[in-house]
Amino acid sequence: MYVAVKGGERAIENAHRLLAHERRGDREVPELTLGQISEQLALGVDRVMAEGSLYDRELAALAIKQARGDMIEAIFLVRAFRATLPRFGATAAVDTGNMQIRRRISATFKDVPGGQILGPTFDYTHRLLDPQLAEGFVPEAPATGETSSAETPRITDILAHDGLIEPSPQVEADAPVGDLTREPLSFPADRDLRLQNLARADEGFLLALGYSTQRGYGRNHPFAGEIRFGEVEVEFLAEDAGFAVPLGRIELTECQMVNQFKGSATEAPRFTRGYGLAFGQSERKTMSMALVDRSLRARELGEEVRAPAQDEEFVMSHSDNVQATGFVEHLKLPHYVDFQSELGLLRRLRKEFAEANTSELLQEAAE
Repeated sequence: MYVAVKGGERAIENAHRLLAHERRGDREVPELTLGQISEQLALGVDRVMAEGSLYDRELAALAIKQARGDMIEAIFLVRAFRATLPRFGATAAVDTGNMQIRRRISATFKDVPGGQILGPTFDYTHRLLDPQLAEGFVPEAPATGETSSAETPRITDILAHDGLIEPSPQVEADAPVGDLTREPLSFPADRDLRLQNLARADEGFLLALGYSTQRGYGRNHPFAGEIRFGEVEVEFLAEDAGFAVPLGRIELTECQMVNQFKGSATEAPRFTRGYGLAFGQSERKTMSMALVDRSLRARELGEEVRAPAQDEEFVMSHSDNVQATGFVEHLKLPHYVDFQSELGLLRRLRKEFAEANTSELLQEAAE
């Protein structure tokens, strides 16, 4: 039970002023601009957009600044703002096959149509602190070349052409899609809801679950079929016009995991799939998402559910960092009545225990 905190209004107001003071920091240090955050802390901005379910770089940068770099608090701020926005409808499904690619790699084939595109990545850097960055270092401009017009088909599409991987699920264009932001979560959940949940899920939680599947807690033998990052066009079907209208382009990361093969007496063995998609350059997130997506398909594929990453209720009920933070941090709020109740009960039990022991001792002495 909560109780009202009386007489604390002035203290709370001052705590807010102190927070603003600490947020600003040393006045001798130039204040961060939203442009600096968006451009130089881009991966943090991408995470806030992905887990906040709102693609707006400026708002995500503002949330990071307001939250003093606390990413979960920033995600909370973005979600709260998102909840105030009107909803006009749903966009058409984006076509990642037509992505304007900035990075595209495959761990399954060395030579792939369209080639491997390393793009901006930490994969090949030495994990050593670079003191030049503390001195206003200006990096050398990257090499440029002509834009390739070669097609870049998905690796899973190449495998599917030969029947070596299960087909990509097909749904009707007008089939309803679940929305966790408008309807309460219920179980069992279809894959559309599971993927939406994973896209909004805490990256660290997904990373731990994905790691667990590779260590044997879930049937998973993955290969990174393809990871691609780039821009895709978003279209909205305007009913008055009768056709899809382009709204602009957004950055997305897509991961297709190729998982262990499966067959039966009636079907030849073939690989299975795991899928991940998120705003911005979010490779770790989408890879973890794809691993967990495959694990959550255990029942669908006739596998025994034994590990946490295979239990959809466990995963989906605990993946949301905003909910988790609220539940953990509410312990900071006053619980005086509850605690006094338990304290009184404990004292009474200890008194009864002491009286019982005293009675036994007196009885033994009398005998």
